[in-house]
Amino acid sequence: MEQMKITDLTDEQISFQLILHSGNARSCLIQSLRTYKEGNMEKADALIAKAEQDLSAAHDIHFQMIQKESGGQEAAFSLLLMHAEDHLMSTLTMKELVKELLDLFKTKNL
Repeated sequence: MEQMKITDLTDEQISFQLILHSGNARSCLIQSLRTYKEGNMEKADALIAKAEQDLSAAHDIHFQMIQKESGGQEAAFSLLLMHAEDHLMSTLTMKELVKELLDLFKTKNL
């Protein structure tokens, strides 16, 4: 996935990119559990990898935002940005939980 430069985006577009990538990741994580439940372990692992790609893109955008603010440019705060941040953080938590569940299921041959 090509790195996105936030300097090319409006504040709203930045928020929507965070929501887009974390939402895609969240969908892949849920689908990975469902796919594992159906017995397709390889596809479940591939969906986790896809989720991690989307989360990497979101994390990169987030990191650029932090760099921008730490460089002296004030960040524009909005309800949309707060929603995007919440979406990203909850998806990161979900990723860790789903990975742990899948590891447990594999270990126990479930």
